[in-house]
Amino acid sequence: MALAISLGRRNLGQTSPNPSVGCVIVKNDVIVGRGYTAPNGRPHAETQALEQAGSAAKGATVYITLEPCSHEGKTPPCAHALVKAGIKRAVIAAIDPDIRVNGKGISILEAAGIEVKVGVLSDQASLDHAGFFSSQSEYRPWITLKLATSIDGKIATSIGDSKWITGSSARHFVHNIRRKHDAIMVGSGTVISDDPSLNVRDLGACIQPYRIVLSSNLEIPVKSNLTKTIREQPVWIFHSNKASEERKNEWLEVGADLFECHVDNFGISIKDVMQKLSEKGITRLFCEGGGKLAASLIRSELVDEIITFHGGLTIGADGIPSIGNLGVCSLNEAKRWQLVRTQSFGTEVLNMWRPTDKYIEI
Repeated sequence: MALAISLGRRNLGQTSPNPSVGCVIVKNDVIVGRGYTAPNGRPHAETQALEQAGSAAKGATVYITLEPCSHEGKTPPCAHALVKAGIKRAVIAAIDPDIRVNGKGISILEAAGIEVKVGVLSDQASLDHAGFFSSQSEYRPWITLKLATSIDGKIATSIGDSKWITGSSARHFVHNIRRKHDAIMVGSGTVISDDPSLNVRDLGACIQPYRIVLSSNLEIPVKSNLTKTIREQPVWIFHSNKASEERKNEWLEVGADLFECHVDNFGISIKDVMQKLSEKGITRLFCEGGGKLAASLIRSELVDEIITFHGGLTIGADGIPSIGNLGVCSLNEAKRWQLVRTQSFGTEVLNMWRPTDKYIEI
């Protein structure tokens, strides 16, 4: 199962809206087939593993990180394919919460006389499938918030200079993280001040993440790095009803997709944005700034993971804070986070945090 999980991790962020599943087939203590969900979600992991195993699948044990599908889609159900191949035993890490499956795949296997064991390394598999699970149960993507800050928690100087707080090794690692997400989201301030490309670089061929921008009045410049590659890497802009028709038309003409959202006391409703993203098949969302967006996400209780990169420099009190105003007056009101990982990159340090109420120790 550990091998199946490692296989599934290879295509995280490349299979939306499907989960990236890993599958291993073993017979007489020999691996005869392995597979993981292909880019864009097809073919499934089980299909590839069965094809590799061939006739050796008969009487074998299959290890799958997620319950095999039981519904007709673009391909036949994987549960039926396992039965047809003559699998003797199935070890499954986690149940598929999709209402079209949710136990039905297991029922198909058991009805065919296949021995089924569920729950092996379920915490690890569930963490990898968290985006898919979140889209099914909460109608929103799994949200990772990235903060690249100075030692004293600033993301830029008082005049907005932020390149580069972290070094090349840390930035390369960020591209690895981007690749594992379906979309990257920033606020309008980041687009205006940094003119980012928001793509994955220097990692070979991959499906580039969607680029999401929150811009209430569509005040971001049309001529930017985002529009240079908009045909190859889509740009989705979420705005309020205050955006002018002129600005809408300008962005539509260059090929952007526009989404009008509800507004709350803090601006564009983050919850409305997340529901719309989920409806579009986004299961894993990487949020990169800036401070206002970070505060909105934390205030909305929607952040599943925070990744901080601390560069070895100090900026001072006049610098721009990494997280905007949260209105916290008492420490009892402060959101608590659990440290789950630490890694160094020369003079930079990465820390990964998850909410204490959602923390899973693996």
